[in-house]
Amino acid sequence: MSDWKYDLDEVGPEGEDEQEQLPPVEKGTPQFENVVFVLVGVGGAMYVLATLLGLA
Repeated sequence: MSDWKYDLDEVGPEGEDEQEQLPPVEKGTPQFENVVFVLVGVGGAMYVLATLLGLA
């Protein structure tokens, strides 16, 4: 076994059939903390744009 993650026979056109399949992304409910960070980021970006345009 080599130190590499993939061997030469696992890459290229021959190795495409054996690629690992990623699980599909499933819907979920957003966490409160994540929503707050997004809203703060959007508000900050709007403030910076308003300041640059001379609206604030």
